[in-house]
Amino acid sequence: MSSVSFSLEATDGLARAGTFRTRHGDMDTPAFMPVGTQASVKGLSPDELRAAGATMILANAYHCYLRPGASIISKAGGLHGFMAWDRPILTDSGGFQIFSLSRLSKVDDEGYHFASHLDGSRHTFTPESVVALQEALGSDVAMALDDLAPAGVDERRAADAAERTLRWAERTLAAKAEARQATFAIVQGSTFEALRRDNARALVALDFQGYAIGGLWVGEPKAEGLRAAAIVCEELPAGKPRYLMGVGTPEDMLAAIAVGVDLFDCVYPTRSARHALALTSNGRLNLRNSRHADDLSPLDERCGCAACAQFTRAYLSHCFRAGEALGPRMVSVHNVAFMTRLAKDARAAVVDKRFAQWRAERERDFTPEDKRAAD
Repeated sequence: MSSVSFSLEATDGLARAGTFRTRHGDMDTPAFMPVGTQASVKGLSPDELRAAGATMILANAYHCYLRPGASIISKAGGLHGFMAWDRPILTDSGGFQIFSLSRLSKVDDEGYHFASHLDGSRHTFTPESVVALQEALGSDVAMALDDLAPAGVDERRAADAAERTLRWAERTLAAKAEARQATFAIVQGSTFEALRRDNARALVALDFQGYAIGGLWVGEPKAEGLRAAAIVCEELPAGKPRYLMGVGTPEDMLAAIAVGVDLFDCVYPTRSARHALALTSNGRLNLRNSRHADDLSPLDERCGCAACAQFTRAYLSHCFRAGEALGPRMVSVHNVAFMTRLAKDARAAVVDKRFAQWRAERERDFTPEDKRAAD
């Protein structure tokens, strides 16, 4: 029996509040998962991630497979031991990474055939091999291998990808050996409503432990992506977690929570931090902007993270100008804390039946600094 379970505890409109339980701890939802693509959230230690409020983090099976390899990770006690992370871990199957390297790969019914972006060596991922890989990595949640159709494809290509994703999902379940690891299926179908609904219904019939919404935020207009996510949520069971893959700006996360999504991941908070962009209650701050050079206030008066508790905007701005690594690190701490707190506050608003009002207030707060930081 799986060590993972989910309970839905409150709703407000379509927005949901729940608890996701794993053998490495429980996580309140909605929740944001920082991304540690190569078994490391860039620049941040496990202690810093815990202090920033992170519960579950994401690692990528494709990258771990290529470097350092599943064997050494397994010998270290799985990803938890290897990364020194004692809380839940979700591993992506690697389908998106192979998709993003399409010039090095091809897909057929067997699986993905690809060349390593590191050394050009040839490899094949099948649904079965990806199950075995993620079991060796020891994550709490593993993603089924899926076929992702790029944005703007015609309906036939989108249908082919959705049908292959369904066949691979069936093979994934047949290959599972580790009962303690939950497996999520990934719904495909591009932005075509009928394809999304049919794929979701067929995957739900297979009774996975959770469901992800894939193939969105890959170049289609955001309104179309949100509409597709809402359509999928309508088809998914209320008692299982819903995960919108690769989505993690503050505005996008709140919009997706409003249509019924529970889990999010994105490199956006840490990638933005490396470019001197801080997420705050009053909008984004571009710390390379000259107006911050003599500003002795913290990044965000409402935040108690390590960056805001110790450093001023002027100091962090100086670090970026001087090329000091502390700047990107501390803004990464802050941005992760901001996103985890935003999800926590959204949950409280759902429980209190005031989500729509709270969201409108947060988005009004967020707009002014956004515009000022653009100069």
